[in-house]
Amino acid sequence: MHRLRLKTAAPALAGSALLIVLAACTAGDPQPTATPESSPSPRPTPTEAPAPTLRPELSAAENLAYFDSVNQAVVTADPNAGGRAFIDALVAAGFDKAAMQVTADRTTIDLAADSVQFSVLFQGECLIGQYGPNSGGYHGAVRPVLGTGACLVGQTRPIDW
Repeated sequence: MHRLRLKTAAPALAGSALLIVLAACTAGDPQPTATPESSPSPRPTPTEAPAPTLRPELSAAENLAYFDSVNQAVVTADPNAGGRAFIDALVAAGFDKAAMQVTADRTTIDLAADSVQFSVLFQGECLIGQYGPNSGGYHGAVRPVLGTGACLVGQTRPIDW
């Protein structure tokens, strides 16, 4: 029985001795090795997407972000903006005034319209915007041209300025 204990104890003893030798080799380094000081690498800054621009050679859908950005700027500058402000801003942004339509700011009984709608016929499609107190803010969309060749249904206001 004594011999059995030595047989099982020997491998355990050898394993412990090996651990002690390895620990002594790594833990007893009297002089730490110097690591070169490194400056922290610069963190990449999030890049903002470039501001959209008018791309007349592209589709209406590909220009919707630009159309929306122009109209959002109008809303930011004047929360009470009417149709003329949107048309003027779109013209200044490079859209063709002759291809635009806008609804009236006032109803036939001279009340403020719930919303104003405006459009640009662009590359065979319609860029349409809507803004007003009862429309939940600004909305923009691309829609097909109507059978009449226009973008907006009903009577629109002449753009004669």
